[in-house]
Amino acid sequence: MPKKEKGTSHQTRPVTKRSPTWCRYTPEEVEALVVKLGKEGHPPSKIGTILRDQHGIPLTKPIIGKTISRILKEAELAPSLPEDLETLLRKAASLHVHLEKNKRDLGNKHALQIIEAKIHKLARFYKRKGLLPPDWRYEAKAASLI
Repeated sequence: MPKKEKGTSHQTRPVTKRSPTWCRYTPEEVEALVVKLGKEGHPPSKIGTILRDQHGIPLTKPIIGKTISRILKEAELAPSLPEDLETLLRKAASLHVHLEKNKRDLGNKHALQIIEAKIHKLARFYKRKGLLPPDWRYEAKAASLI
């Protein structure tokens, strides 16, 4: 399958594992910022974007040695479902609502099948990793309630 990116003008992560010299935050300050943003209800990806754009912190792992998700888990602020799975469940729920009103919309019916396949694949992965309980199942009826 071809790649989604065309050309080379996209962002690449830093090569070094060390904290950048221009970043003046201590690990304690960064961890406090992450916990504060987590308490405000921001998901991990949004926290990373806020740290990058408003505070000039490129990555938390070289500074602290832990990821944002790990910090939130230690502070008991981690969401019950992984963020990417939760986003897919929301998409599936909105498509279910749409398809109840528009039963002959075959394009969106196919899109729903693709999204549900992604949900099943991610669920298998997260069950293997232990982030989801082994008896967790995706049900289309429950998805429309999210």
